[in-house]
Amino acid sequence: MPPMQLSADLEDRLARIGWRTLALPDDAPADAFPARVSAQHRAGYQLDDGAATFNAQPAPRFLKAGADPLERPAVGDFVLVVPGTPPQIERVLPRRTVLSRAAAGERHQRQIIATNVDHVFVVTGLDGDFNPARIERYLLLVAESGALPVVVLTKADQAHDAAAAIAELRRRVPPPVEILAVNAKSPDSVAPLLAWLRPGDSAVLVGSSGAGKSTLTNSLLGQSRQATGAVRENDSRGRHTTTHRALLRLPSGGCLIDTPGMREIKLTGEESLDGSQFADIEELAQRCRFGDCAHASEPGCAVRAALAEGRLDPARWQNYLKLRDELAAAADSLEAQLRRKSEARVLTKALGRRLNEKYGHR
Repeated sequence: MPPMQLSADLEDRLARIGWRTLALPDDAPADAFPARVSAQHRAGYQLDDGAATFNAQPAPRFLKAGADPLERPAVGDFVLVVPGTPPQIERVLPRRTVLSRAAAGERHQRQIIATNVDHVFVVTGLDGDFNPARIERYLLLVAESGALPVVVLTKADQAHDAAAAIAELRRRVPPPVEILAVNAKSPDSVAPLLAWLRPGDSAVLVGSSGAGKSTLTNSLLGQSRQATGAVRENDSRGRHTTTHRALLRLPSGGCLIDTPGMREIKLTGEESLDGSQFADIEELAQRCRFGDCAHASEPGCAVRAALAEGRLDPARWQNYLKLRDELAAAADSLEAQLRRKSEARVLTKALGRRLNEKYGHR
């Protein structure tokens, strides 16, 4: 059976909210139609079909206790919906990009932040919130997502020397990552971001509370739709004014996902340092005289030479070491968890066989 073709009208409506597919899966239910998840609430989901928003419930299998959280609908997903009262989300369609982090706590579990976005705006205030090491951590997560990062430095109108902050960050964040300093309250100042929010484009905002994500969203919307709040003077931290992720359609034709502030940015263990903004450091390490160089006191160490000559920023090197060790620990935790799950499945199957042998099939 050939894939189910969309009508020109439906395809045009979906294209407004980032749809890139020309047809539905060939096994899609006959009455199913696609829509995009624009918000998730305790009571269900809000969907957007390109013409209007409406509420829907997930199919029962998504709510099972053992269901993989990564397979459940997330904000940004395109889903197949079956009509009803209420409509039901039948299936999550393949994702182009997935931005995720490790959830807080000891147990390793990934938490999806947003899907099907083209760009991730890493938002940081040019006040006490400015932290190049934290920005590097965000960029490591973004590199794994498949989306492209843009660093947005807000509160440029309050900064003592925004140009110096950009120069400091550029020493830590090599091109082609874009770095912009803006006044989030000014539509004219944030207008350059519209280059990544053209019709059909999607982007997500990430950053700590008080960084100005909701203020930035309101300026791009041209209206005060997202709640905003003041920050503490001692540390420039704000309270959570955005309580859930929400996909909003902008006048420019693009879609923007606003997210609550993140207090913790844990690596998932699946990130890679050699393909990220630290690729140059990984390449430097390959030039060391000894393959097992610890970059401490060994002769012929290319890393120490770069540090001595000023070609490698010391703070960037220290953060690289920190992230490398954290990534290794996260990867070990992930491997151990997968091993435990595998062992549990084997034990469950063995127990099932013993019960069948003793009592027979029922």
